[in-house]
Amino acid sequence: MGLDIKVVGKSDVGLVRTGNEDFLHIDKSRHVYAVCDGMGGHQAGEVASMSAASTLRMLFSKAENEIANDPTLAIGRILPPSGDLLLKSVRIANRHIYNQALSNDAQSGMGTTIVALTFDRDMMSIVHVGDSRAYRLDERELVPLTRDHSWVEEIQSAQNISREEAETAVGKNVITRALGVRGTVETDYRLTKVKKGDIYILCSDGLCGFADDDEIFEIANRSRNDLNKLVDSLIQMANDRGGADNVTVIALQIEDVTESALPEVEVFTLKAETEEQLAREDEIIKRLQVYEMDDSITQETVATKESKKPIVLIFALFIVIAMIIMYISASGN
Repeated sequence: MGLDIKVVGKSDVGLVRTGNEDFLHIDKSRHVYAVCDGMGGHQAGEVASMSAASTLRMLFSKAENEIANDPTLAIGRILPPSGDLLLKSVRIANRHIYNQALSNDAQSGMGTTIVALTFDRDMMSIVHVGDSRAYRLDERELVPLTRDHSWVEEIQSAQNISREEAETAVGKNVITRALGVRGTVETDYRLTKVKKGDIYILCSDGLCGFADDDEIFEIANRSRNDLNKLVDSLIQMANDRGGADNVTVIALQIEDVTESALPEVEVFTLKAETEEQLAREDEIIKRLQVYEMDDSITQETVATKESKKPIVLIFALFIVIAMIIMYISASGN
């Protein structure tokens, strides 16, 4: 017994936009899951969200030990290994996107939200920046596990007013944190225990921006025994309400888990990096780009080999036909 998770994730362009700037990341082997919602003109949002997911994939697969054991990157708290790596990886993703934007005028100002999960036995680490959300689907309610980094959330909390009043005051889509828009980032982290049967939902604001938590619960609860249907139903609800935004949903169910004695950690905000940490992140990003190039070369090589298969087969067939003709000719003589 270890950790067994059923997961379904889907992304939909919606009914209004021509491109999809959302990106989902599902790594079942390492149990890393993320929803990213990009922003920026000329498809730069798509670049930012894809870059965030790619950075997580690369760091978890290529640089896990290096990052874990680097004293410069230490965050000053003791966390489970995968949670520590996720937190540092999201920071590096921010720096990576920011550097990309600086080097390309067409991508200037691009950014992305992120909400990401990873697991260490029965401990689930949640890292998020922006207004993409994580929920737990309980028997009677939908429990928010993240708090939006938005003007609406800040005004609502500061002035103790309703969400509707806050949205009227500032507009519903103004976020106060995102990956890539600044050279440093403040990142929220939470560590919570999971148990067998738990269901968790990650989503972009293409869903939670057009339905409240009670409405999301009502739809999700009807399909809690079928994750595919659950995800499809939530996406359909967003599109039934106009489909004005891209919408991405990941649903996870804990099917088996080994219990641990580790305690939960309440939400804390990891402050922006020091200059020394930024310099170290930049070094890692340079190697990250080499990893990305290696992956591209591998994919290109595979594609080239695949493209040569028909040519090789045709040539081999030609040889066989020629040999048959030569044999028939020799027999006739």
